Amino acid sequence: MLRARDAMDRAYAQPLDVPALARIAHVSESHFTRLFRATFGETPHRYLQRRRVERAMFLLRETDRSVTDICFQVGFGSPGTFSRTFREIVGRSPREYRRQAVSTGAPTCFTMAWMRPNG
Repeated sequence: MLRARDAMDRAYAQPLDVPALARIAHVSESHFTRLFRATFGETPHRYLQRRRVERAMFLLRETDRSVTDICFQVGFGSPGTFSRTFREIVGRSPREYRRQAVSTGAPTCFTMAWMRPNG
């Protein structure tokens, strides 16, 4: 399970599917989602979405890239899905988040821990 999670952390912007992740974890496809959820407390799909949103939060705070560019850069297929998922996880839209966010100047590892979304 750790190998699959690490692969998701490294390649969050790439299309990842359950068969590929199950092979990485050395379990059958039918057990992968159940085992992942039991191990990490959320489904692989939700974990991947949260990782993508965390990266988007950083890019919204630290760059001037458009929300649409960031959406595609972190691996979402459409701006609508990105905005809806971002709002579900963070509690506000990407534009609202950018407007209210301030650059911390702290190392990314600290920022990720302090600003990790709850969703």
